[in-house]
Amino acid sequence: MDSPADGAGGPAVTPLLIACALGIEQVALRSALRKDRPGRADRSGRTPDAGPVTVLRTGMGPENAERAIVRALGTDRNRSAAVIASGFCAGLAPGMNPGDLVVADETRGPHGSTPCTGTALLVEALSRTLPGRTVHTGPLTGSDHVVRGLERAGLRATGAVAVDMESAATLLGALGTGSRPVAAVRVVVDAPGHELVRIGTVHGGISAFRVLRAVIPAFLEWHRSLLLPRR
Repeated sequence: MDSPADGAGGPAVTPLLIACALGIEQVALRSALRKDRPGRADRSGRTPDAGPVTVLRTGMGPENAERAIVRALGTDRNRSAAVIASGFCAGLAPGMNPGDLVVADETRGPHGSTPCTGTALLVEALSRTLPGRTVHTGPLTGSDHVVRGLERAGLRATGAVAVDMESAATLLGALGTGSRPVAAVRVVVDAPGHELVRIGTVHGGISAFRVLRAVIPAFLEWHRSLLLPRR
């Protein structure tokens, strides 16, 4: 376990906690952290000029997500962590494609909306990290089930650009434990013209996995830019 400070009497560091629901999402995110490249986490999980990085698998659904994030943020390692909810999502806007990125400016759930931190910074970092990849920005709404057909159109009518099951609960739970930077970045695997029930989604899933595996440098850039002093 990493120490919460850079040595005795040294400056406090802010960890980064990346929360995802599925094992395949965790594999994609962790595989990037394990690569020994400049700017990536080292073997101890610490990034240059920042704190330790943890990729947390919460399990599916809003209840599991909130429970897992609250438990993780109650540990010494992650008590002051910045939080990013990540993984796959369903796009709501016409013209969205598997592999597109969604950066939430807010998440929406049954208990209200949660503003995200540093949305513009994340968009810029992702555009540099994945040039040519479409990045959508807007509200990310929550659901407790897979959304299809007419329900997708109804959520789009509220102004949301994408839907997933965990982001809203993750960020709400994170802020319920204390003030911290929070963000949600999702990769579209399911869109109006590429619903999960279709065979073509297999190819979309591969594309989305590759994109998710490539987002880590942008997350680390956001993390370094938004470190909070320990109170």
